[in-house]
This record gives sequence, C-alpha cells and structure tokens, in this order.
Amino acid sequence: MQRAAFWLFWAIVIFSVVMALLPKPPEMPSDRLGDKVNHILAFAVMAGTAALAFPQAPRWRVIERLSFLGALIEVAQSIPALQRDCDFRDWVADTVAVIVVTGITALALRQNQ
Repeated sequence: MQRAAFWLFWAIVIFSVVMALLPKPPEMPSDRLGDKVNHILAFAVMAGTAALAFPQAPRWRVIERLSFLGALIEVAQSIPALQRDCDFRDWVADTVAVIVVTGITALALRQNQ
C-alpha cells in the first residue's frame, strides 16, 4: 500500500502543479466553489497521501515541503506569460490545509497503533 501511495502522491503533485501553471486550465467541478477551495482540496489531498506514502517522515518536514511547494507555485504564477495571479492568501490556504490534514492523519495513525 505504501508503494501505491508513493506513486499516487507524485501523480497528485504533478497534476496539481500542471493545473496551477496552465494559462487556461480546464474547468473543474470544484471551480464553482472558488479558487481557495481548489487550493485547499489539492493540498489537503497531497498532505493525506503524503502521510501514507512517507510514514517515517517527520510530520513537520511534510508540512515544510508542501508549504514550500505552495509558495513556489505562487511565485511561478506571477510570471506574466502564464496569465495567472500570484496571491499570498493562496499560499496561506495551502499551508493551513497541510497543517490541518497532517495533524488529523498523525492522530488517526497514532490511534491505529
């Protein structure tokens, strides 16, 4: 299961980065809920999958790395050719989602031991 989670994690990361950097990404069902919801969903799923893919990794490191990915995406979105908007609040939403889901998964995994 860990191996499948590993590959699923990287597929989700690649999908999320591509969608974030496309000048005109395809419409998603969650778009009607707003851009922040898309950010929260993407990073919550990445954090949950990371907990399964990297069970031995310190939780703070998962938070750090996924938060950094969110910041990199925002910086990349400031490139004019991409016609996207760089928004500090998107990075905050990413990071909060990662912290919350990482905390929940840590508690859930601790309960199962």
